[in-house]
Amino acid sequence: MPVSNTLACVDADLAAGRVPMARQRLRGLVSSYPYDLTLRRRLAEVYRLYGDAAEAGRWTYLEEDRDADETTAFEERYGSPARRMKALAWRGPEALAATAFAEERLVAVRTARAEELGRPVDWDDPASYDEDADEEYEAPDEPWTVAGVLAATGCAVGAIAFVTVWVLGVVSLFD
Repeated sequence: MPVSNTLACVDADLAAGRVPMARQRLRGLVSSYPYDLTLRRRLAEVYRLYGDAAEAGRWTYLEEDRDADETTAFEERYGSPARRMKALAWRGPEALAATAFAEERLVAVRTARAEELGRPVDWDDPASYDEDADEEYEAPDEPWTVAGVLAATGCAVGAIAFVTVWVLGVVSLFD
């Protein structure tokens, strides 16, 4: 469904008092279009209807004219840079941000987390900045290696042999 149609449904939901449905639709749009600050602002407006300043601050965090109290509430609820990175639901490089201010905020949050960990983190790899990410984090390996293919093949052959022996055992019980 095009964004305009979904936004029309959001407006209809709000007019009918179906605030949770409007929130769900907007969350889906923000997930699909994380770079659209207008969608984030609309979602913040819905959270204001709930009186949830922290969530409103979450979705306006990248806006220059954001409410200072909401921003403070967001930063208190999501106290660490790792939790903020996850909460902002950003994907891709900061350069995709619609405004220079949004780009600066994203860089600041990512840089703070990278400094905490002492290594680079990436918006597209949540495992690199997760709360539990510490020294044991390893960047993903290449998807296909000879050793990996051989190991997978060996596991498959072993599983097939096991199932074959098991089936033959069951069949011999009934002979």
